[in-house]
Amino acid sequence: MDNKAGNTSMPGYVLRAAITEAGYEEGKSTIRHILLEVAPGELVGLIGPNGAGKSTTIKTILGLMAHVNGEIVLGGKNKRYAYVPEQPVFYEYMTLWEHLHLAASAFGIEERQFADKADELLERFRLLEEKHHYPAHFSKGMQQKLMLIIAFLLEPDVYIVDEPFVGLDPRATTDFLKLLESERERGAGVLMSTHVLDTAERICNRFVLINNGSVVSRGSLEQVRNDAGCTENATLFECFHALT
Repeated sequence: MDNKAGNTSMPGYVLRAAITEAGYEEGKSTIRHILLEVAPGELVGLIGPNGAGKSTTIKTILGLMAHVNGEIVLGGKNKRYAYVPEQPVFYEYMTLWEHLHLAASAFGIEERQFADKADELLERFRLLEEKHHYPAHFSKGMQQKLMLIIAFLLEPDVYIVDEPFVGLDPRATTDFLKLLESERERGAGVLMSTHVLDTAERICNRFVLINNGSVVSRGSLEQVRNDAGCTENATLFECFHALT
């Protein structure tokens, strides 16, 4: 697979994935003919039932699949992405603050800039008093907040977010969506995999619906309705059921 940090053939996109096929075993493809593009400031919803191929698509974009035929291209100013996994990942013997500091150091963020931004995000997600505590002892929702804070700290060109609402309470969900909107105004693009279809319908610009390893619909909600054979007032939930 070609994985490039920039390409003049993809103007206007911060992420373009053209995956002919990918799988966990050679010769056994899990996904096929996946094409998705994310423009600056755009939020694209990656939608599909369990086992449809969403996770494989994300792993392919992240370069984690061994058997891939396709091309992934990152655009944007810094060619930088941030990944927020569905299951929080952290080091057991590092504090919340040490996790943030490690991420900032890895991406070359200056100390003063890091400290100010980190404290701002911790206060926003109401974790300021937990900054020197260990995430291993946090609730699932607090651990998910840590993943989100690290992503926002990096200010990437594109966010790749897998089921971000799992474990978040309503207030944290609101904070997340407000910050995401601010990042989109900055020019960052977002690829979001989610089962929360009512929220996806409200916030996404376009959708990529996957079923049985292939794209069954791609585009605006109007396009998805047409592909699903649904009425002009049909919800994303109704289209999802019609297509899958």
